[in-house]
Amino acid sequence: MKKPSATQACPCGSGLALSACCGPLLEGSAVAPTAEALMRSRYAAHALDREAYLLDTWHASTRPPELESQAPPRQRWIGLTILRHQRLDDTHAVVEFVARYRLGGRAHRLHETSRFVLEGQRWYYVDGDLHE
Repeated sequence: MKKPSATQACPCGSGLALSACCGPLLEGSAVAPTAEALMRSRYAAHALDREAYLLDTWHASTRPPELESQAPPRQRWIGLTILRHQRLDDTHAVVEFVARYRLGGRAHRLHETSRFVLEGQRWYYVDGDLHE
């Protein structure tokens, strides 16, 4: 896949350039300061096919050994809306979001409340509950 331009808009929908938003997290030169920032960067990783980042930011207790490969056609991620970010205590947070994508010419949405944990000053995705 072609490397995105640092000046392109970040896929997470922040309105910032990739280089000023999720880019440093995806490249490993910064860590997400909040669970919401990690959620946004994980969405950007999906949109930019950064599978290694998705695995690196998934908590070891629930992380699969590898991501399921997707045969074409692959979904095209088209938007992210954060509905809620709640810090539960010093090391736990939840983020509720809706991610929109296209697959086979049809629009779909993924509505999830995700759980995150802070370990060693890094946020990790743990798991989530899907909403119908």
